Amino acid sequence: VQLQASGGGLVQPGGSLRLSCVVSGPPLDTYALGWFRQAPGKEREGISCISSDDTYQRDIYYADSVKGRFTVSKDNAKNTAFLQMNNLKPDDTAVYSCAVSPSAYCGSYFYTVGAYNYWGQGTLVTVSS
Repeated sequence: VQLQASGGGLVQPGGSLRLSCVVSGPPLDTYALGWFRQAPGKEREGISCISSDDTYQRDIYYADSVKGRFTVSKDNAKNTAFLQMNNLKPDDTAVYSCAVSPSAYCGSYFYTVGAYNYWGQGTLVTVSS
């Protein structure tokens, strides 16, 4: 399984960005996919997860730090997941990466690194005026 995140860049506070994660391998509708970020000098933070079947909102998770501002989605036909980031803040500056879980559903521990077994290269998001 290979994953590649893209879409990062420099944006002003209050701005928006949309990240993409292209997955090469098993279809996206068979496993959960998570988004993580790592700011300079900080530990990796799990921020969102979308289950294989995202029909119901309970199968999508967000960390409190991004809830209400970020929206995760996916296009199973293109095997691509997206992270729409709105109202960005300087604290959102980080390298963002996506990861695949061996489980079909995110679960309560969606924010933990150990819940995922494949990782992609990250994309840098810088929020600054």
